[in-house]
Amino acid sequence: MWIQIRTIDGKETRTIEDLSRLTKIECLRLKIKDIFNVNPEHQRLFYRGKQVSGFFFCGNRDFDRSVKSSHEGEVTWFFSSGLQINELVDCRDISIGAWFEASIENVSRASKGQNGQAPALGKSGKPGKRTNGKLGIDQRRSAMDSRGNAVLNSDCGPSTSHTDCADSEEVIYHIKYDDYPENGVVEMSAEDVRPRSRTLLKWEQLKVGLVVMVNYNIEIPEERGFWYDAEITALNEVSRTNKELRVKLLLGGPGDVISDCKLLFPDEIYKIEKKGAAPLSAIDGQFKRKTGPECKHCKADPESECRFCSCCVCGGKQDAHMQLLCDECNMAFHIYCLNPPLTAIPDDEDWYCPTCKNDTSEVVKAGEKLKASKKKAKMPSAHTESQRDWGKGMACVGRTKECTIVPSNHYGPVPGIPVGTTWKFRVQVSEAGVHRPHVGGIHGRSNDGSYSLVLAGGFEDEVDRGDEFTYTGSGGRDLSGNKRIGEHSFDQTLTHMNRALALNCDAPLNDKDGAESRNWRAGKPVRVVRSSKGRRISKYAPEEGNRYDGIYKVVKYWPEIGKCGFLVWRYLLRRDDLEPAPWTPEGAERIKKLGLVVQYPPGYLEAMANKTKKEAAVRGKVPVDEPAVKRLKGVEPFHLSEQQRALIQEDELNRKLWEEAMNYLLEGPNFLKKVEQLFMCVCCQELAFQPVTTVCLHNVCKTCLQRSFRAEVYTCPACRHDLGKDYVMILNKTLQVLLDQFFPGYSKGR
Repeated sequence: MWIQIRTIDGKETRTIEDLSRLTKIECLRLKIKDIFNVNPEHQRLFYRGKQVSGFFFCGNRDFDRSVKSSHEGEVTWFFSSGLQINELVDCRDISIGAWFEASIENVSRASKGQNGQAPALGKSGKPGKRTNGKLGIDQRRSAMDSRGNAVLNSDCGPSTSHTDCADSEEVIYHIKYDDYPENGVVEMSAEDVRPRSRTLLKWEQLKVGLVVMVNYNIEIPEERGFWYDAEITALNEVSRTNKELRVKLLLGGPGDVISDCKLLFPDEIYKIEKKGAAPLSAIDGQFKRKTGPECKHCKADPESECRFCSCCVCGGKQDAHMQLLCDECNMAFHIYCLNPPLTAIPDDEDWYCPTCKNDTSEVVKAGEKLKASKKKAKMPSAHTESQRDWGKGMACVGRTKECTIVPSNHYGPVPGIPVGTTWKFRVQVSEAGVHRPHVGGIHGRSNDGSYSLVLAGGFEDEVDRGDEFTYTGSGGRDLSGNKRIGEHSFDQTLTHMNRALALNCDAPLNDKDGAESRNWRAGKPVRVVRSSKGRRISKYAPEEGNRYDGIYKVVKYWPEIGKCGFLVWRYLLRRDDLEPAPWTPEGAERIKKLGLVVQYPPGYLEAMANKTKKEAAVRGKVPVDEPAVKRLKGVEPFHLSEQQRALIQEDELNRKLWEEAMNYLLEGPNFLKKVEQLFMCVCCQELAFQPVTTVCLHNVCKTCLQRSFRAEVYTCPACRHDLGKDYVMILNKTLQVLLDQFFPGYSKGR
């Protein structure tokens, strides 16, 4: 007996002979594997449109093959077009939205990690540091990977069309970057991999609204950058050689775009290839695009030595995979050029060169603590039980928690943080999400705007009038040698954080003369924190710690020569907040009603008390214990609107939880903290987004519950109550509306 096998496009037909009526399907699969080199688990067998055996891997664009089988006659092998092994592709790095050339090494189903989710790649899921929009040297030891949360949709049955099935089934592509082979094989989700762009578009082929691939440098538009998807917004042919092309960069996420970008290379516009395009392999050519930015010193000449973009000891560009980047000075070193040399790349991420590390006896490897010098080892701080240095600003102390109720790019107030809230240290301000950088004075993005700033009196010619103040931008100081503060030695520029703060002004950006807002209240809001360090120049600064003073708007910004003798950028900010300022009688009364006092880190007061007792014991004095601070009475309660009260009554499923939360209304801001605690998703440990209230009255994020079901876990994540495989996940819209009102903006980061 024999059967005939034909590919779906009819280009290839094979015959299998020496079969009997007793041949089992498993044996047939092995014979098919020998001919077409496709594993049995990647095959589907059909006879007259009906599946012969159970469900097998379906929808993978490289392995989706179906077979019709009979005891004697014709069998058709279906092959769906798509990305294939060894095909040249473009892969998107989701952390910056840029595309890089790569090739596919293998294809597999999404491996189920926790709750059926594909495991994240790398520690942070990000490709590594970048400076000025440039690919950092540390990518020689940090994989340019993307986070692909791919899962298997096992509901794809034989009646589903091949195209739909392929689109619904998420797979993992194992790719290798052309320019970063030292990163090895990286896993990517299907949505971040597509056929390699290979067609240059001519000027006459371009039109407004067309989505193409362009080269752009986000931080320094005057230099070559990375390749992004972009939508053409304007075409202007001034002359035959002078052409102006403006686009809107599409970075991949919803609403994640950068508008009005003028392209430096209008002649290098590539067509975006769609899935199903003719596959390219290494034998077809490299199809490489010019990328940047180039090193300003060696112009990226692979033959010349350079101590700026390569090993700073020998200058050699060989053995890029054997180079380490110092996390302090950002200089690269071959491991064999170090003194003493290393035999292998450290496993963990942090590493410091011999010049930057504190202990000169050996190289400090990732994960190891710095060894104290002989002098420091004898100091009392070397033997204290406290893990933090409470006596300093704690600028280098890592956060113990992170604000998740609003995204990092959130404009406006943070829910639950009233004006007048004061923290002892900057790290606490970062943990609260009011101002996230530990040291930097401005928090923002140079392509978006500024979200917050700290007024600490760092410049001698700043003027603070309370409701209005002038602020000096960052930069212009030499911080080499690991200095926190240095003297002015060069002019400031309207780039990086200075540019971010200027974007908050309601006026077109002008990096030469500055600009004044058309309507200052229409500008983007900036959260302002005043530090006690500013007491030397301002009477409005707090006497202790760091105080949140509300929302300000940028009125204007301009360049001028400062007292330092160099050019600096000035900003005039004016207060625009409904809550009274802390220095006004109304603000002081409100702070008293809310019971706002200086917040200290856990263990700080105890550590200071023990330190005082030890010092007193050394001097022979017995300290008098101070009475414990009593909780202030008469705190202003949290006020619910009529709509919020009606919604709470409407949310009958969570009646008991709301009753418990309502008991905290008299405690003011503590009400929001209680709501965040009661409605936290047990899976992601964050405030539930698109919450599903289960039959057992627990609230879980809909995406978290779906991920659990994809892992074939059909119980409630909180109590293990059996929900059943066919459980219908109904979104609790009432609860979602309430959470959006109590924590505005928190859903943007989800």
